[in-house]
Amino acid sequence: MTETGPPDYRPQPGSNAVGSFSIGASPVGTIPPFDWWRTVLSQYANSPRITSILESMFDSLDQTRNFDDFYDLIWNVLTAQGYGLDVWGRIVAINRVLRLGTGPKYFGFDEGYPDYEPFNTAPLYSGQKTTDNFLLSDDGFRVLILAKAFANICDDSIPSLNRLLNMLFGTSGRCYVIDNLNMTMTYKFDFKLNPFQRAILEQSGVMPKPTGVSYTIEDKP
Repeated sequence: MTETGPPDYRPQPGSNAVGSFSIGASPVGTIPPFDWWRTVLSQYANSPRITSILESMFDSLDQTRNFDDFYDLIWNVLTAQGYGLDVWGRIVAINRVLRLGTGPKYFGFDEGYPDYEPFNTAPLYSGQKTTDNFLLSDDGFRVLILAKAFANICDDSIPSLNRLLNMLFGTSGRCYVIDNLNMTMTYKFDFKLNPFQRAILEQSGVMPKPTGVSYTIEDKP
């Protein structure tokens, strides 16, 4: 004897396109929501009480919008914002805050300390020091994250380093690496670096280099 009854309307894997994604073939976009109307038998389709209960339940339980937002705002580094980019920053070990070397140094007796200068070269300490920290915007931080991710897998060859330079500074002008052939190299910029760009080079920890090779920075005066 064959059992009869309503069909099984439990959600199946891939029913809202999550499980049916084929890497390299399926388009990436908005996840289509599950059609709860398909769960309603025809004889109950015109019942306002049943349909309103199902509709309100679906609105409360449906996670399609949350999945969409998670992908767009956190998972996808190209569209992530705010907290999502902060997560990516922790993954690739990079900070949104850069320290700009713009603050003045002061006269002091401990000349080896970075903020102290010898007599006749710097003013006396005034008791206040303005902050020199710079908080990157989402767009700037995204570029830095991608550059750091690239640097993490970079082979430190000249072509790879040139590619990294152009990722970071290509919109400002021509930039490239010069191999000095003496265990040193130079990051050459055919434009004047601003404090933010110099902070990326000196403070961010993004720039890789071959083992045992030191580098200098040369830009336009």
